[in-house]
Parts: sequence; C-alpha cells; structure tokens
Amino acid sequence: MTKPTFPKQEGASMHHRAALKRNCRPSVAFAHLGCEKNRVDTEHMLGLLEEAGYGISTEETEASVVVVNTCSFIQEAREESVRTLVALADQGKEIIIAGCLAQQFREELLEALPEAKAVIGTGDYQHIVEVLQKVEAGERVMKISDNPTYVGNEELPRHRTTAQNVAYLKVAEGCDYKCAFCIIPQLRGRQRSRPIESIVKEANNLAKQGVKELILISQITTNYGLDLYGEPKLADLLRALSEVEIPWIRIHYAYPTGLTEEVLKAYKEVANVVPYLDLPLQHSHPEILKAMNRPWQAHINDQILDRIRNQLPNAVIRTTLIVGFPGESQKHFEHLVSFVEKQKFDHLGIFTFSRETNTPSATMPNQISPDLAKARQDHLMSIQQPISSDRNKQCIGKTLDVLIEKQNKEKGLLTGRAYRFAPEVDGEVHIKTRVNSIDAKPGMMVPVLITDSDIYDLTGEVVDARHLVQASRKNP
Repeated sequence: MTKPTFPKQEGASMHHRAALKRNCRPSVAFAHLGCEKNRVDTEHMLGLLEEAGYGISTEETEASVVVVNTCSFIQEAREESVRTLVALADQGKEIIIAGCLAQQFREELLEALPEAKAVIGTGDYQHIVEVLQKVEAGERVMKISDNPTYVGNEELPRHRTTAQNVAYLKVAEGCDYKCAFCIIPQLRGRQRSRPIESIVKEANNLAKQGVKELILISQITTNYGLDLYGEPKLADLLRALSEVEIPWIRIHYAYPTGLTEEVLKAYKEVANVVPYLDLPLQHSHPEILKAMNRPWQAHINDQILDRIRNQLPNAVIRTTLIVGFPGESQKHFEHLVSFVEKQKFDHLGIFTFSRETNTPSATMPNQISPDLAKARQDHLMSIQQPISSDRNKQCIGKTLDVLIEKQNKEKGLLTGRAYRFAPEVDGEVHIKTRVNSIDAKPGMMVPVLITDSDIYDLTGEVVDARHLVQASRKNP
C-alpha cells in the first residue's frame, strides 16, 4: 500500500483512550494508536492542553474535536489508523490528525477527509494548543516539519495515561540507521538524544508520582547519546539512574552492536536495572541481513547472545523477527528456524514483511507472497510456543517479586508482572493469595511463589503475611 484509502467503515479500534472535556472551550478528545514512543507524545499533548485550561474526560462522544495520534509503521497499523479516522468522520467529528500517518500523508489526508481540520507532524506535537486555537478560529492547519528535530524534555507538561505504577521515558527520538524495510527515519527524523541530567530529573519526578517501573524507550536505546556526546552513553545513563527511587528500570530496543562490555556491566551492577533485553534481531541468515542493510549483525547474533547469558545468568531475552523478506528462500528460512531452536528466546514476536513505499525493500526482486510469509510465521510460532512454555516452567518453585496491576476482590485474585514480563507485549502473573491480614493492591510489589505456568503466563501465591506487611510499608 502506498497511500491510505478511506472506505466508509463502521467502528474502529481505539487504544489507550484519553479525552478532554469542555472547560470554557470546545471539548477535545484523544485517540492514541501505535507504539509507546507515540504514547509519550500523546501524554505531552494532553498535558499541554490541560495546562491551557482544557478539562480531561474519558468520553469521546462528548467531544466536538478529536485528536488522533496515528501510527504508520506498517500496513496493518495504517489500516487501523484509517479505520479510526473514518469512524470518527462518520460520527461527524472534527478531527486533528497527529503522528506518523500525518507526517507521511499530510496532503492526502486533508484532501480525503473534509472532517480533518489539521495535521500535526511527529516533530510538532508541542504546538497542539496553537493548532487547536487556529482550528477554533476556522483555519485548516498543516503543522509539519519536513525534517523533525524536536524532542521533549522534563519541562514539557505531561498527563500520563498508563497505570500509576508504570511510566515510559523517552531518552531519544529518531533513528540514524537505514534498514531496508523501515520508514521510521523518514517519519521521525535523525536520532536526537536528551542530556543525562534531563532524563534523571524526569525519572525523579516520576518516582515522586509513585512509579515502580520505568521503561526507557527510543528507536535504538543502545545508541543513546551518540549524537549528543560523540559516543554511546547508555552505561553512563544507567549508572546515573541508579539513585532514582524506582525499583525496576527496563530498557527497550537494545540493538546488539550497542551491548558492549560496559553496558552489560551496568546491567549487572545497577540494582534497579532489570536483566530484561529486547533485541530486535529481525533475521539470522547473513544474506537476508545483508539485504536488510544490517550486514554488521550476521557475525554477532550468536556471539552477543552467548555473552549476555554468560554475564547475566538471569537474563530474559525477547526478540522480533521478520519472515517473508524479499529473496527469503527455503534455505534462509530453515536457517532462521534453527536459530530459534538453538537460542530458545523467552519471548518472540514474528512479523510478516510489510512492503513500505520509499524503502529499498519495496522494489527488491523476488518478493514473497503474503500466503507463504504467513505460513512461515505460523510455523515459526509453532516452534516458539513450546520453548516459551518451557522457559516459564523453569520459574516454578521460585519466588519472584511481582508488581501488582489488577485486583479481583470477589475471586481473591491479583494479576501482576514479574521482571521477565514487559507490559502489554509479554505475559502476566496470576496470584491467588490466602493472606487476609492486609490487602495487597495495585502498585505494590510483593514476593510470589510460582506454582504453575503455561505458554504465556505464570501462577503463584504471595509467600506469607510478614513479607506482605513489609511490602505494604514500602508501598503505602
């Protein structure tokens, strides 16, 4: 697909909803789509509008204007964004389109959707109040920088949409890599890192808000600081965050070339950095990695994974892979199958190749049929599922700290996550506690004895009342 099309469709998938209600101004609602980097942008727009006097609600039906923060990373994400926009237009809503779809298809969106009153690019969300005021005055606005350069900091207002105990912190924006399948550099611009001092200040602010898990995000977090300091500074950042009173700090998107000895040493020595590594490896065969414009990776896949496991025995490793890349032969796919069988990843995401316009891979010869790509995805997942089940089974009999996120008082059940599970993408821990002397509640971190497991989740019981009392005192 090269451009979004707008068939009239009923309904849309709305994620992470937040809304703004009338407060002496037209009411404005938000629909957030896409990745957690996009989520942070949404939260900043909410914070800016709240600071400007717009009240916050949860009912989109009450809004006269809806801001849709869109995703355009792959075809499936574009389709979801389009369904959302069409559904809102069919409801007669005035729409402000923000995010990656706006960055990529600015003129087309304004032409196709008369209800679209403005488009805001990925590097321009900080202007949301100004844009909204112009829309109120009857203008149709295009606020998009061709080359995004902005990155928010701790001084930018923010209204978090995650649970109180979890927050995402964007340490950098954009990407300097040129992977053949990816349009992120076109949509988000070149990498621009925030200073360590700025990140630590925001982390301390989040700690004061009761955050128990801080997730550092960027496109390539192991390259953090390269643009700002002349060399990657992730290890220095992690050590600077060691004094922040947040029990878990999780890093997303650790590219293998950036997992140096110094970075792995920081993972091991900084107590609140959890040994969870999300490495988007994409493939294993040297020829496919070369075609993906990732030739540097082929000789280090096994090497870096062995090093991680030697230095971090408790490491939990997640990766993502692409099947159906142009030219992927049966030989290449079998190499990938063997790689998955050998490495036994704790968590694995498998995507079929998405043919993105204006990327080198879109015009490569030997494109793979969607049916074959899907069959390969299913086959690889059938191999991974028993591996994931076995990795979870190894937790039985162990006591793990669990961050409680949901509570069902009627059934006496709690749901949370151990460090081996990242929010939304991995599994959960289901807890049945017999402790009646004190209420365990969301936001508390408690010791849980794991008693059972399946492919994705763990089951267990709070260890004893004494530990729960201690946890409660630490988590008032």
